[in-house]
Amino acid sequence: MTDSRFSHLFAPLQVGPVEVRNRIVSSGHDTVMAVDGVPSDQMLAYQDARARGGVGLIVVQVAGVHPSARYTSHVLMADDDSCIPAFTRLAETVHAHGARIFQQLFHDGRELMESEDGTLPVALAPSAVPNERFHVMPRAMPTEQVREMVRCYADAADRIRRSGYDGVEVVASHGYLPAQFLNPRTNLRDDEYGGSLENRVRFLRETLVGVREAVGPDLAVGLRISVGEESGEGLTRDESVEAVALLRDLVDYVSVVAGTSATLSGSDHIVPPMTRANGYTAALARRVKDVVDVPVMVAGRINQPQDAELILARGDADATVMTRALICDPDMPAKADDGRLDEIRACIGCNQACIGHFHAGYPISCIQRPETGRELEFGTRIPVRASRHVVVVGGGPGGLKAAAVAAERGHRVTLVEAERRLGGQVLLAQEVPGRAEFGGAITNLAGEAERAGVKILLGAPADAALLEELAPDAVVVATGALPRVPDLELMDDPTVLTAWDVLRGADLPRGRAVVADWRCDWIGLGTSIALAQRGHRVTLGVTGYHAGQRIQQYVRDDMIAEAVRLGVVIVPLVRIVGADGDSAYFQHVLTDEPVIVDDVASLVLAQGHHPVDGLLRGLEARTDLEVHGVGDCLAPRTVEEAVLEGLRVGSAL
Repeated sequence: MTDSRFSHLFAPLQVGPVEVRNRIVSSGHDTVMAVDGVPSDQMLAYQDARARGGVGLIVVQVAGVHPSARYTSHVLMADDDSCIPAFTRLAETVHAHGARIFQQLFHDGRELMESEDGTLPVALAPSAVPNERFHVMPRAMPTEQVREMVRCYADAADRIRRSGYDGVEVVASHGYLPAQFLNPRTNLRDDEYGGSLENRVRFLRETLVGVREAVGPDLAVGLRISVGEESGEGLTRDESVEAVALLRDLVDYVSVVAGTSATLSGSDHIVPPMTRANGYTAALARRVKDVVDVPVMVAGRINQPQDAELILARGDADATVMTRALICDPDMPAKADDGRLDEIRACIGCNQACIGHFHAGYPISCIQRPETGRELEFGTRIPVRASRHVVVVGGGPGGLKAAAVAAERGHRVTLVEAERRLGGQVLLAQEVPGRAEFGGAITNLAGEAERAGVKILLGAPADAALLEELAPDAVVVATGALPRVPDLELMDDPTVLTAWDVLRGADLPRGRAVVADWRCDWIGLGTSIALAQRGHRVTLGVTGYHAGQRIQQYVRDDMIAEAVRLGVVIVPLVRIVGADGDSAYFQHVLTDEPVIVDDVASLVLAQGHHPVDGLLRGLEARTDLEVHGVGDCLAPRTVEEAVLEGLRVGSAL
């Protein structure tokens, strides 16, 4: 029986001719799991997990309708009949679990990210207006080519129909080709496809008419659109709503998002980081509901079923897009339906392994749930043949994951943590301004371990006596790392602290604080923001080309924007070499020339970490004990690697 708290979320939804079993949607998102333009076995396993977990509707990632729509090297393509067998397999996989499946139909226009061979193809657009983010100057499409593209959308839709899908979704969101036609600042045409609103809508209208005719009466036809591209040259909210009003009779639903791919600031809304409020786009969906009579779906940081239910109960939308929530926990719908809310692994909006992997060209995953994207390898817990006693040393993310997986498989597991709290460095990460949600990673991982039956000992440093008492058959060492403090030339007793000190609340002298950042991740940038918010003048020196170079773009953009607003001075391409009572001394990483920052009251080091590996090295010397290391004690990296290694070790024990 459905939990009464979610009466709206688990009510069926009629979308044109298609009934969807609940209001939870996995929207189109590139998984980087396409091979030769069609779904791979990896993609089938990925979507199988979400369909089995109870999602109502899966909208499959964009499929190009024309050869020029290959905006990445790993995009799905629906421009040729050869795609039909693989698309059919995916549809059958999703249908086997009672979920519905729609397919996004797509052309990027000028939003060209990469190419197949490293050379730049000709990007197509309504007009020759450049793209700021990818620095692409497109070719204005001749009128006959515009008409050809309309036919390509219809042909692709017909292939989807023949593949056994339940619907198609025309992507006019995020500044892609249909949106470029709608936008009077990117559509400068003087033929029937440009000028007035009616003319600028013509391409999308003809596309929807052609798609509708191609799929017939049994498939749903939807439209995805950004209600405000949140960028100076982008579609405004009013323009988007006006366009939807003119097209409402041609669609069975509208899927509402925000932002555009064309600019850095606009693209941050594509996968908004944790600094954005949960469900912040709901008001945009409400504007669309006021002008249409079909279901409206909304996406925008809806990570928990409670938030989704509230949006639906208010009438802001008819369905909630919860894509990252399903990446983080594909069983979230089933758990919510059963009232097992404490078991839901909540997405924390870090963007590291989902959109971060996509931007780097790797199959997507989740730092909290590395099984995502690796379903073929880790989709099923294999029970152990003989239960053993496993001791895990360290209660950070890697240790917790190793303990949980080993216990789920049937081992007797004891986790020992020297501190009085679980969490390791995550306890510091959550202290960075705007990143409090990051602490949820430990809440989720600790919950996994506790439900699996792991015995947890806090305030218990793992020394030889404790290990002798516990008498383990195997030990997993996850003792983490400590701040690295390099050898510096110091004179006149300067105030020198680490980023850890700052995040733990250490007081600094009044005046300018200089943060020296070696890794160019969130630590140096976040520490600078924290100091600026406390009233310090801050200079951030980074060894890379820019601050936050190693973190996902949307997260970095938000953090750099906040640093700029707070007046943080960012100096790129410098390494710290020394300090005295009122100066910090850097060296340019390309020229070795000195770079001096004067009027300095304190120096804060964000210089990476040293592994705490003494226990690991000592145990590895023993021949009578199975020993594994995970996470930073092997080599300092991030939460993602620690949790993945915990999964691998827990699965191998």
